[in-house]
Amino acid sequence: MSPVTAANRATQERLPLGKAPSLTRRDFIVSPANAEAVEALDTWPAWPGGRLALIGPEGSGKTHLARIWAERSDALIFNRREHDFATLAGRAMLIEDADDRPADETLFHLINMADAGSSLLLTGRTPPIQWATGLPDLRSRLNALMVATLRPPDDAVLEGVLLKLFAERNIRPGKDVMAYLLRRIERSVPTVVELVARIDEKAGAEGREITRPLAREVLRESGYGNGTL
Repeated sequence: MSPVTAANRATQERLPLGKAPSLTRRDFIVSPANAEAVEALDTWPAWPGGRLALIGPEGSGKTHLARIWAERSDALIFNRREHDFATLAGRAMLIEDADDRPADETLFHLINMADAGSSLLLTGRTPPIQWATGLPDLRSRLNALMVATLRPPDDAVLEGVLLKLFAERNIRPGKDVMAYLLRRIERSVPTVVELVARIDEKAGAEGREITRPLAREVLRESGYGNGTL
């Protein structure tokens, strides 16, 4: 069988641009940027008071790690529109984007439930000590939360994500393409997911090989680069 080329790959079934990334543990790449946070989540259920705050910038892997934990702990994912405290006793709970969180009284109640034997994971971009609240008791509880911090993805994470995503699309980029992208892409996993999809789409639509010039064009057109093309 002849090797797949850019021209005939355009006729194959393609992954859609909006395809959600896999959020399994197997697909999470551990590096110095996130190893401490991974270790902190792995200590569950021995978190102090049953609570942990997972903090990091957008694109650092908070949702991925949080969903891995939610699967492992059979956690409920908090819905701001619906909650029935009577059904939550003893259950693990995940609150994503907790710095844009539910009402103070609700969060205070959930933290107290963790004290009583439930588990609570909160994610956010800023440390809980910076979260505004008018409740002194909630303030003290937020200040006392155990915090695990994710740093922006490093080259080890970004290279691993790039290789995985290209492999899923039957693409073997040259080393020059990988080196070019790693020097220029934003430090964000969701951005890398979208960028690979756009590179594949452009190569297929135009019948081109995936080369450095093509990658440069996609970066320029999408605005996903860090400013140095």
